[in-house]
Formats: sequence, C-alpha cells, structure tokens
Amino acid sequence: MHRRELLTATAATVTVGATAGCLGLGEAGPGRLDLTVRNDGDEAVDVDVVVEGDDGTLYAEETDRIDPGVARAFEAAVGTAGRHEAAVTGADWEGVVAWDAGTCALYDGTVAVDAETVSVAGECVDPR
Repeated sequence: MHRRELLTATAATVTVGATAGCLGLGEAGPGRLDLTVRNDGDEAVDVDVVVEGDDGTLYAEETDRIDPGVARAFEAAVGTAGRHEAAVTGADWEGVVAWDAGTCALYDGTVAVDAETVSVAGECVDPR
C-alpha cells in the first residue's frame, strides 16, 4: 500500500514538472511600477506621466489634472530587465524615479509637488 502511494506521488510530481515547463513557469514576469503623484499645493496641477525603458520602449503615457490635496495613482507594466524611468512633469517642474527591472519586480514611487518644491521617493517592494 505504501508503494502505491509513493508511485502516485512520484507520477504527480513528474506531471506537475512537465506542465510547469510547458507553461513557462519559472520565467521572469513583467515588472511593474506603482506610482503616486501627490499635489500638496493650493492649486490644481496638470501632470504628464511618461514611463519608458532604457531601450526607448514607451510603457505608459498619461496626462491628468490633480486637484489640491489629492493624490493620483498610476500603474504600468514594464519589461523584465534594464533601467526604467518614470518622469512626471508639470508646467515648470519635473520629478523622476528610476529603477532596474532586472532586480526589482515591483517598484513603488511617489512624486509630490507644491508651489515651491518637488519631492521624489521610491523603493523596490518586490525584489527578483
């Protein structure tokens, strides 16, 4: 009886291993950016968000108007390797976050703007 259980478990392991190979499991999935743009000022701001790779690939491009005291979330799927950059620009300011998608599967960035300053922060929340 133990032999039968062992053979069943072995067959199941071989089947799962073969299926995993066919489905491409174990391959690196796309990277992702979770970006928050926060308006800490007293007036609405128009922002352009551009996310691109070091090879020139454009992953996202959006424009939005953000009211005072409001934060807006942007998400973008990016490539699996290389340097990626998100540039957030307004009429007379720019904030940029950059990361390496080969070492970071999920990057979390924040750009905060008010009438006088732009602050940028980011961290890898899911290393590869």
